[in-house]
Amino acid sequence: MLVLSRKPGEALRVGEDVEITVVEVKGEMVRLGIQAPRDVQVWRKELWEAIVAENIKAAEEAAAATSAKPVPVIPVPAMPVRAAKAGVSDLLAKKKKK
Repeated sequence: MLVLSRKPGEALRVGEDVEITVVEVKGEMVRLGIQAPRDVQVWRKELWEAIVAENIKAAEEAAAATSAKPVPVIPVPAMPVRAAKAGVSDLLAKKKKK
C-alpha cells in the first residue's frame, strides 16, 4: 500500500485518467473529489463488498437450484454507478434486516 500525505486542494493521479483531490479535512473526516472517465466505476468499499457478497450468494443459489457444480464467480458489480443509486439503498436495507 502506498501512503501519501496531501493537504486540502492537493491531488494525486491514478494512471492517466483518474485524479483524486483532497477537498476538505475536518477532524477525522476527509472529503475527496474523484475525477474519472464515465466508464471507470468508483465505489465506496462497503458497497462494493455488499454487492460482491450478494453476487456470490446469488451464484451459489443458482448453482444449487440447478444441482450443477458451482462455477467460480468473478465478484464484479455489474451495474454502473449512476444506475446503482436506487438499488444500493435497497441492498443496504436488506443487509441491515439480516
